[in-house]
Amino acid sequence: MGRDTMTAEHAYDELAVGWALHALEPDDEADFTRHLPGCERCLRTVAETSEVMAALARDLPAAEPSPELRARLRAAVEETEQVSPVAAPPPAGPPPSAVEQAGPRPVPRSAAGRPALLPRALVAAATAAVVGLGVWVAVLDQARDDLRSTVAAQEDVVAELTRPGRATITPLTSEDQRVATVVARGDTLQVVTDGLQPNDTASTTYVVWGLGDGDPVPLGVFDVDRSQMQLQTVGSGQAGVDEFPAYGISIEPGRQAPSSPTEVVATGEVAS
Repeated sequence: MGRDTMTAEHAYDELAVGWALHALEPDDEADFTRHLPGCERCLRTVAETSEVMAALARDLPAAEPSPELRARLRAAVEETEQVSPVAAPPPAGPPPSAVEQAGPRPVPRSAAGRPALLPRALVAAATAAVVGLGVWVAVLDQARDDLRSTVAAQEDVVAELTRPGRATITPLTSEDQRVATVVARGDTLQVVTDGLQPNDTASTTYVVWGLGDGDPVPLGVFDVDRSQMQLQTVGSGQAGVDEFPAYGISIEPGRQAPSSPTEVVATGEVAS
């Protein structure tokens, strides 16, 4: 269901943490126990909570209670009425049944053997810790994916630039910072972007222009979906794309190249 995605708030997140800490009220525990088997998100939250709490327990230094705390505990024990259990005599009657001979039934964890309920503030703090761990893992996964994409793009660029044959390679800069490189080879034009801002593909596009003595010539359009390095073929089949003394890139409204650039974002001259 939609609310179980990791990016959305889930109504059972706090209950999942409390369940893992054995800190739920009976009604909440019964509700969550019914919900848990079918919810992948809650199963993951329970597992992560157990891991986090185990790690915290391992890292906590051993501490002895202070003399004041020890004295208060002793006084509380002395003031509490101590009742010794009295064994009841076996009732008279027929011999025990097979069920009685088998011993007491196991008591569900929700009824007996329950630790004292933890404060809700502790449950909330544990929830924040687990959610924070999930965000941290997601950030690491995203960074790893970005690195893989960047390495793959760099390999493509190196392979293209070292391909045998004549090519015109022109770095384009914006405010003295290189953001793209135009590679013109015969009738094929490619652009390597590395720093251009992603554009809104629904309403804008980038255009590569051939610059010279006359009017700028639109050579191809392309989009940028991430600021990391990308290699794209933006035009092919047009003769003379490698004959311009300079090139430029503009960002344009709409999805087609206009007759003249609207907003030039980078330019560069071909090295002589």
